[in-house]
Amino acid sequence: MNVLILAAGYATRLYPLTLKKAKPLLDVAGKPMLAWVVDNLRGVAGIETTYIVTNAKFSGDFENWAKNYQRANPEFRFKIVNDGSTDDENKLGAIGDINLVLTRENALDSDLLVIAGDNLFRESLAGFVDYAKKTQATVGVHRVNDREAIKKYGVVTVDADGVITHFEEKPKDPKSNLAAIALYFYSKGVLPLFTTYVAAGNNPDQPGLFLQWLYRRGPVNTFQITGQWLDIGSKETLEEANKIFALDSKK
Repeated sequence: MNVLILAAGYATRLYPLTLKKAKPLLDVAGKPMLAWVVDNLRGVAGIETTYIVTNAKFSGDFENWAKNYQRANPEFRFKIVNDGSTDDENKLGAIGDINLVLTRENALDSDLLVIAGDNLFRESLAGFVDYAKKTQATVGVHRVNDREAIKKYGVVTVDADGVITHFEEKPKDPKSNLAAIALYFYSKGVLPLFTTYVAAGNNPDQPGLFLQWLYRRGPVNTFQITGQWLDIGSKETLEEANKIFALDSKK
């Protein structure tokens, strides 16, 4: 199984913090946000390559980070993929970036775990992967009881087996309190569908839009993340993450 970390966005809502530094490289409780993301993969068996897809503006910074992290953690093998974009106007979008890595890196022969570089968890992702490997496709879900907050995410309804029965990205009228978060597993049999999706002219931006398209074509399972999950999209959530993870780092 390969891992793909999405890190090609420009995080304009966090300006000026992200004018000269990519959001996943911002400091959280003494180390880059990305280090927390990768640390949660330590209990996951069978990882081949961890791809980090980024942009032309910050690719050198990610190269330096990966070299330093790998020096201290030789069990990881990183590959930085530069999508060539320079700003929000010419970015490929998350789905476009996934398709780029799959095709340019010839990564279609292994299952794929996709994680957003700005999503932080306080538990290992091993449980998610152990479950997901038995499926064709699985997305992490988290209960969000704030009805206004959940409108920012993809919202799913599921059957008794946890298979998605309805998915809507950023709904005005959410049908449940289960938010699909940026944690995805795709078996190698599903991966060619990324090219199909992009070639058909579908929106390549938010990664949840691919799931919205996919669940109508085959079963997409869910795995509930019960531990704390933080989607770092604002200065407020960044400050919250600093407080929470500072406590973890003292343990």
